[in-house]
Amino acid sequence: MRTISWYLGAAMIMGVAPAHADPDWSRAKVLEVDLSSFAYTPATITLQHGTPYRLHLVNTSGGGHDFVAKEFFAQATLDPANRSIVDKGKVAVDGGESVEVDLVATRAGTYDVHCSHFMHSTFGMKGRIIVL
Repeated sequence: MRTISWYLGAAMIMGVAPAHADPDWSRAKVLEVDLSSFAYTPATITLQHGTPYRLHLVNTSGGGHDFVAKEFFAQATLDPANRSIVDKGKVAVDGGESVEVDLVATRAGTYDVHCSHFMHSTFGMKGRIIVL
């Protein structure tokens, strides 16, 4: 038991959270992504793995859009309070509305994002998420 306490104490002194620690969602870095006809701004999002983020998705158009990133959301840790917002790797955002998703990217990589509405990605509504 003493060994575990020592490792936890050393991790806290070095500023490293234990692997089982829940993220502090109140300290999540806010990253706004605008969804318009027909683009994401910014089109490329860069995140640090292990860091809590709040994706603030804002639909600036009158019609509906979504933010589909199945592989990205599959590897991410989502805040239990808003897990239901992500449905099978997709976040729907009605026209003129916004949605927030708190998450931690757990694996480095590059992930594709697109809008699944008819022809939206063909017209340019796609992007990527880079996790370092």
